Amino acid sequence: MSDGWAESAAAWIADMGNGGDFGRACVLDRPMLERIEAGRFTTALDVGCGEGRFCRMLAERGIGTVGIDPTEALIDEARRRDPPGDYRIGRAEQLDFPDASFDLVVSYLSLIDIPDLTRAIAEMARVLRPGGSLLIANLTSFNTAAQPSLGARLGFRPAVDRYFDERPEWVSWRGIRVQNWHRPLGTYMALLLEQALELRHFAEPAPYAGNPLRIARYRRAPWFLIMEWRKPDATAPGSRDIVRPPRRQQGAQA
Repeated sequence: MSDGWAESAAAWIADMGNGGDFGRACVLDRPMLERIEAGRFTTALDVGCGEGRFCRMLAERGIGTVGIDPTEALIDEARRRDPPGDYRIGRAEQLDFPDASFDLVVSYLSLIDIPDLTRAIAEMARVLRPGGSLLIANLTSFNTAAQPSLGARLGFRPAVDRYFDERPEWVSWRGIRVQNWHRPLGTYMALLLEQALELRHFAEPAPYAGNPLRIARYRRAPWFLIMEWRKPDATAPGSRDIVRPPRRQQGAQA
């Protein structure tokens, strides 16, 4: 069954343009790049790179970057815009790289697109070098739990409902129609902790540029979150033994 990305690729490319949409250009880019510039990374994997916009931003900062995405039309566009870049068809659930390949793994608004999140997060942790970072930008869980029909007719942001029910939802805007996944924040946190990753940064960024009316809309409640998770390096001075949390039983609630 299609998730809508192949059919929506042309509309997505047109909507992103060169600078990205409001959420990226006016809310997420600056704090994401601040984390990257503070980390002194040399190699990166962008999981769900789309048309390659953030890969190009990483390359501009001297980071050797590989971008993967399962949508062929988006990878074709990334290669067209950045011929020297390294862009490959691939899925987060099965990364075609050896263990400990990258200093930095980026998931920039891609976790919401991944059906098998458990496997994807395990794969991202696997290809990360000890001491490296998994940097995540994602929609907040009360954003993905919003039900449009409950608030749209009143002119308000949709009301949150069924927060604890993990589920796919079809979302549409400006010619794009794709399947996103809603998951409680606790699900993301549990899966990341199961990989023995250490949370080093958490933020709910506010807009820093753009049209005042849109800024006001995005300040009603946080639309996005940013997390940086570090893979422990047992060889680093002062490191301590890592105790892994017990794995969840099959079918257990997050």
